[in-house]
Amino acid sequence: MKTTAISKLKASLSEFLSLVKAGEEVLVTDRGKPVARISPVRTNESLLSPGVTALQKAGLASVGTGHIPDEFWTLGRPADKEGKALQALLDDREEGR
Repeated sequence: MKTTAISKLKASLSEFLSLVKAGEEVLVTDRGKPVARISPVRTNESLLSPGVTALQKAGLASVGTGHIPDEFWTLGRPADKEGKALQALLDDREEGR
């Protein structure tokens, strides 16, 4: 946990918010006395797999917002002229039956 004075937090807010986004907590002090704690917002971890939760806590992944940007729909699709992706999908479906 990082500790910082209010004045330093005000001067470097973006830096401290980056730490919080990465999973770190920040203790804010006023004249050396703790007055606040800034911590990452916790998602409902029971909905996430343990692997995703571990990556999120390590600051290596973040849970999406559920919003897909409009430009996503105009992106071209990857080329798969041999149909390997489709065949892998069909094989996977067949194994599940």
